[in-house]
Amino acid sequence: MKSKLKGVAIGAGYFSKFQYEAWTRIPEVEITALCNSNLERARGIMEPYGVKNHYTDYKEMILKEKPDFVDIITPPETHFEMCKFAADQGVHIICQKPLAPTYEESKKIVDYVASKGVRFVVHENFRFQPWHREIKKLISNNEIGDLFSLNFRSRMGDGWGDDAYLARQPYFRDYKKLLIYETGVHFIDTFRCHAGEVTSAYAILKRLNPVIKGEDSGLMILNFENNAHAIWDANRYNENNFKKSRYTFGEYLIDGSQGSIRLYSDGTITVQNLGEAEKKHEYVHNDIGFAGDCCYIFQRDFIDKLNSGIAFETSGENYLRTLQAQEAVYKSAEMNTPVAL
Repeated sequence: MKSKLKGVAIGAGYFSKFQYEAWTRIPEVEITALCNSNLERARGIMEPYGVKNHYTDYKEMILKEKPDFVDIITPPETHFEMCKFAADQGVHIICQKPLAPTYEESKKIVDYVASKGVRFVVHENFRFQPWHREIKKLISNNEIGDLFSLNFRSRMGDGWGDDAYLARQPYFRDYKKLLIYETGVHFIDTFRCHAGEVTSAYAILKRLNPVIKGEDSGLMILNFENNAHAIWDANRYNENNFKKSRYTFGEYLIDGSQGSIRLYSDGTITVQNLGEAEKKHEYVHNDIGFAGDCCYIFQRDFIDKLNSGIAFETSGENYLRTLQAQEAVYKSAEMNTPVAL
């Protein structure tokens, strides 16, 4: 029997528990250690998810544990040094998004890691949500013909009031770029997954809550090589009317030459061909972990592709295209004009 792949992880913040929990369900993997400066916080991860060793220095952890891969679950400004050190040791890398504070630094990470020949993937999990996997299949199977438009509406409701973001991710209040950098990038990547490569972007960005520094509302329009366009109409201020606003993160309408696909807030997908009634499309989605268990689906895919040698969907090289579109969105909002990629 082949021995398990050995993983280590850096970070024990709010989101990390979804990732640690998902690793416990992947039988080929053992996470042997985690690095975090706060022992109490680390214990809150180690005990429930069976991680045996704790370090406060990630370099010492990588050198001592000699892992096959490292899962980096830390803020973006730490990523370059961590990725560089792991790559120098020949360790494969999963790196949390945002990849880096700027496009230039993101490219520096991708180029450096590639020069060392290690496998690298960005933990971008929205395209791995089960409804987006299923919608991709429906589009690929030509269920609604040629794509015309993709329209997603998000209201997250976690950013109003004087205590906005404090309970879960307080650092959001200080981000000079928030909505697109933290959330919109997921949708840029998902639109790319469904419609292909972006050719131009136009955006209107606003700040609705004065207690934060960045934008929390936006209208983003992307054009694609296949002549389809996508609209993301979003804010983190107003509320969703579905009991779990962070399940699908909103409603999605996709129009094509032969009909439409709809995604509802409870994960229901329907297909309505022209001249016919809307029909429910049966598929499996489970309300476990985060947003339909997308961390598990992403991590399962990472292990399968690490073992088979197949390219990762959100490889560094691929993800830079998502980040180029993100840059164009900010530039467009600043200049109030469409920006070509």
